[in-house]
Amino acid sequence: MPAQESQGKSENKSQVSLWERLERPAPAPRSTLSPHRIAAVAVEIADAEGLDAVTMRRLATELGVAPMAAYRYVSGKDELLELMVDFVYGELTLPDDTAGWRETMRTLAMRTRAVLLKHPWMARTSVLALTPNRLAVPERMLATLDVLGLNADTMMAVSRTVTAYVHGAVDAEIGLLRLMQERGWSSGHETRSGLAPRMTWLMSTGRYPTYQRYTLEATRKDDPQWQFEVGLECVLDGIAAHMGI
Repeated sequence: MPAQESQGKSENKSQVSLWERLERPAPAPRSTLSPHRIAAVAVEIADAEGLDAVTMRRLATELGVAPMAAYRYVSGKDELLELMVDFVYGELTLPDDTAGWRETMRTLAMRTRAVLLKHPWMARTSVLALTPNRLAVPERMLATLDVLGLNADTMMAVSRTVTAYVHGAVDAEIGLLRLMQERGWSSGHETRSGLAPRMTWLMSTGRYPTYQRYTLEATRKDDPQWQFEVGLECVLDGIAAHMGI
């Protein structure tokens, strides 16, 4: 085969996505290894030790296979991460298509939060990861908006607004939990005590009277689910009012 033709075939293969390859008929199994098992073990490692602990060599050790075995399915760490993201979103049960747009959005938001908190390393992955299970979430969002007669651009803007709220709120929640873990704080009270010297000085400047009122009067400081739900309702109320739906 001419070198130029061989190079062209190699380039074409490199452009085929992981998901397209996995849709093709599987070769005769030579071991118990599978994309699902690879993803499950990688997710277990990330859940226990963080995303940086997931390497192809560590994965092979945990799977009990040769270091190169997983490369039959993934080309490297990037595709492995795709498998992991898809595995995690596979845990998210989509609401049925009989719910209205608002209940669908609310249910997806709450379930996405639960899944992301269960796997905090997901905060380091792209919200735009294109995997089958990940893409099923915006598909359900868009489908529930489609019946309202909105144009395609507006539907996507609404979907992304809810998604941005969910990921922004959960990322902040995970960030606080990570800080608490690093500092050895086990509760909101311990966290506030640890931050007290800096906060006390800032409040003493008199520049933040409304924030100070919050610190003195708020009773839901340690209720992140309540905070998330209130914020979500504000987002949905705004969409409903703006769209007249």
